[in-house]
Amino acid sequence: MLEIDVDSLCLSYLESTQAIMREILEEERTSLSRAAERVADQIAADRLVHVYGPGGHSNLAAQEIFFRAGGLMHVAAILDEGTLLSGGARRSMAIERLPGYGRIVVADWGLKEGDLLILTNAYGINAALIDAALEAKQRGVFVIGVSSRRHASNTAPDHPARHPTRQNLHDVVDIAIDTKVPIGDAVVQVAGLGERIAAISTFANAYALNCLVICTVAKLLERGIEPPVWRSGNAPGGDEANARFLHRFEGRVKGL
Repeated sequence: MLEIDVDSLCLSYLESTQAIMREILEEERTSLSRAAERVADQIAADRLVHVYGPGGHSNLAAQEIFFRAGGLMHVAAILDEGTLLSGGARRSMAIERLPGYGRIVVADWGLKEGDLLILTNAYGINAALIDAALEAKQRGVFVIGVSSRRHASNTAPDHPARHPTRQNLHDVVDIAIDTKVPIGDAVVQVAGLGERIAAISTFANAYALNCLVICTVAKLLERGIEPPVWRSGNAPGGDEANARFLHRFEGRVKGL
């Protein structure tokens, strides 16, 4: 019987996750700083920061910084039902590959000139993602992309997920933050199994976005602006702390 060293595999996963996060920290400082300046500008002007993760598990990235303990209250997540896994995994994948769909979502959300949109996607290639970016840009929206250059650049131009133009997210946004996710996403190789296991993109997306939040808060405080930040409703005084600001966002942030 084959014996598997589970502790070693879990340690390998931990080390791979830490290595990706360190790459983001060390190599994306400039992009994170530039993006944080734009996010800080929006919050200083009391404008919303929209975040959309069109595609399966990439929707988790939008949820990661929306209505989250320690998160910015100005963040408004676009949680479109089309690509959420709750509607069916294969349905989600089919819709994220559907040309034109991302344009519909951006138009339905009413994004316009002066708005800011953060697009997050593990691989940075799918049709809904690229269309969302192109539509937003046409509307005068400033677009920040969070995705893996490595994955996008090494995915075949004729891959069925790609937009008809075969563009990558990092090529069409105003600022790109690279999450360093490797081809295939999964990073742990198990003896006796042909496929790698344990995907890494959710950690990479969450880390990059929370670094962006950290940088934004720092820039606002340097300007003498204290941004409204959510406190966990399950922490002592959480509901009371959040209630001081809710009136500023009710009716402005969908899904609040």
